[in-house]
Amino acid sequence: MPTPKIAIKKGKKQYIKELGREVTVSKPAQYYIEDTSRDFHCTDGIIKKQDLKKESATAKTSKGKEYAIFPASFIDNYRKIKRLAQIIPLKDIGAIISGTGIGPDSVVIDSGTGSGAVSIFIARYVKEVITYDINDEHIEIAKDNAKKLGIKNISFKKGNIKEGITEKDADLFVLDIPEPWEAITTINQSLKTGGFVVSYSPTIPQVADFVNAIKDKEQFMHIKTIEILERKWEIDGRKVRPKGQEIGHSGFLTFVRKIR
Repeated sequence: MPTPKIAIKKGKKQYIKELGREVTVSKPAQYYIEDTSRDFHCTDGIIKKQDLKKESATAKTSKGKEYAIFPASFIDNYRKIKRLAQIIPLKDIGAIISGTGIGPDSVVIDSGTGSGAVSIFIARYVKEVITYDINDEHIEIAKDNAKKLGIKNISFKKGNIKEGITEKDADLFVLDIPEPWEAITTINQSLKTGGFVVSYSPTIPQVADFVNAIKDKEQFMHIKTIEILERKWEIDGRKVRPKGQEIGHSGFLTFVRKIR
């Protein structure tokens, strides 16, 4: 299968004397082109397959619009993986990586797998990821996503994390399950001393139940619970302002460390 390509067109503005201001004459556009063996059709016309086959190129469509074309990177391909109902957003995955300091020698356990988004992203930074889910369909989707992205250091396992697992001495345990407090015994058995637990929960009652349960365990210390809000900004000359009414909340991240 040919390497997917990204085609990007910058927006263009022009000063209209009669109006006394700049107006947009061409809006920016970006396309992810998976099949580069044939012409690509878009609102700006047709990008010829000959241009798509080049490693990198600047090409004009059949309507004369200029596009920069280059190979898709990991993040471009990652954003196109098959997704289930909800995944942990990149802003939160970034916080998990930076907040726990995992690296090339780290072993990570992830539960539940879902579409594999967390496991796949984290796997690029660590030695190994072992991920658990109780749903066969989820596991197969996650395996397919990992294969498409060339990620090979993930072990996919079917199992209920609450009932115990065989892994020991993990550096990080990521939880994305409805009742994380029911997995505390498993976490204690599978996480090494000094290792981290990060639980992702959409609602604050879930967070409260998990934190209150784990605070009673002498092996663990609650480090922090955070919510990361992301707000995009529009910058156009001296006009600088937030863009629209975006919803920044996705979920809460609770960081816990095993101390004994």
